[in-house]
Amino acid sequence: MTHKFFTKLLGLFVLLLVFHTLMMEVIFHSMMEQTAGRTQYLLGREELFSGLIALALAIPLAAWVASRISTRLESVVAFARRIAGGDLSARLESTGEDELTAMETALNQTAERLGKNFDELESRRQDLAAILDSMQEAVVAITPEGFVRWSNAVMQRIAGTQIYPGRPLVHSVRDPELLACVRGALERGEICFGRAHLLAPGRVFEVNAAPLPSGGALAVLHDVTGIEAAQKSRREFVANVSHELRTPLTSIQGYVETLIEDGDSRPETTREFLGVILKNATRMNRLTEDLLALASVESPDYKLTLQSTRASALVKDAIDALGGLVVDSGVKLQSVGAPDSQVMADLDAMNQVFGNLIENALKYAKGGMRIRVGASLLESEVQFTVQDFGPGIASEHLERIFERFYRIDKARSRESGGTGLGLAIVKHIVQAHGGRIWAESELGKGVAFHFTLPIARTVQD
Repeated sequence: MTHKFFTKLLGLFVLLLVFHTLMMEVIFHSMMEQTAGRTQYLLGREELFSGLIALALAIPLAAWVASRISTRLESVVAFARRIAGGDLSARLESTGEDELTAMETALNQTAERLGKNFDELESRRQDLAAILDSMQEAVVAITPEGFVRWSNAVMQRIAGTQIYPGRPLVHSVRDPELLACVRGALERGEICFGRAHLLAPGRVFEVNAAPLPSGGALAVLHDVTGIEAAQKSRREFVANVSHELRTPLTSIQGYVETLIEDGDSRPETTREFLGVILKNATRMNRLTEDLLALASVESPDYKLTLQSTRASALVKDAIDALGGLVVDSGVKLQSVGAPDSQVMADLDAMNQVFGNLIENALKYAKGGMRIRVGASLLESEVQFTVQDFGPGIASEHLERIFERFYRIDKARSRESGGTGLGLAIVKHIVQAHGGRIWAESELGKGVAFHFTLPIARTVQD
């Protein structure tokens, strides 16, 4: 472009000079025809020579001026190309005080403002990306055509490598609820809600998809797996408590009504009925106590009074405290030894733990006629064991026996007076001590319940 401009400018200048020279020649020829004499002829010839000399001097001067202008215009074109390519640091060297200098200065100022605006926009974009990445919710932006525009770190962790900008959302996720919400926001331009169950195994997400003013949609996914589990657990808990209370209440009501209606019942019958009523009332009382104990250990306000005590002393105290109960059942309670290592424990809570474990073993140990209680030293903790030699527990039940109201044999458990809360209470107490609890079993050979307590820090140090 600059070469064409230079050629046109130089050609126009030459044409002007040639036109000037021709006009001068015509004028002088006319004068020579009208005026006689040598003087006029010489004057015309000198005028012609002077015009030619002026033309010879003007052409290089015009070429130099046009070249200067062309060079500066070329630098402006190169500057514009760099700006268009995204290089906002490009600047023009402005010298002089002519119109081109003013234009170069204005262009430099424009480029500087563009650079500042771009840096500010990039900074805001990075801040927004950091904020969205720090969110607990998964966020994904979709173009009007249904392609992924952007997604935060949480969404990328959930969807894995399948989701990235430029890929169709329908190829990235397979959950119909999420896709339906996004489609509603894109097609109808309204906020849509739903629940995604297939996006990640075992997790539930609450989906909120809204249209964007610039086109497309934004979907926000909130993980409600914990809330769903808590609601399910609460419903099951209420149902189990209601069921556990309904059975003894129905029995008590039936026997009381019989006693009221049969005023002439024999003393032996009355005594028998009152015994059944007492048994069911005792069961309800025990259930209530276990519910209160479970609520206490599950509460965030549950506090332990930890103190350093010997592991062997905990085992001895448990055997001494429950020896009478075991003797009455005909089962032998044996100590298999325990180290004198100091552990951090709440003595009252540990009595409750051993009491629940040994009482639970008594229900199933009559076939083996003995229960073993002991402890062994590990690297940074002491492992306690309560073992019976009854029928054992099938492997599919071992992971669930510490759940509230979970029973392997419901009929036998209710017959023995169990509430289904004892092992759940034990689990929460052990975990509050910073320990672990688990069960090992082999059918026909009994069950061993193991739990750990951390070694006292004074001993570790």
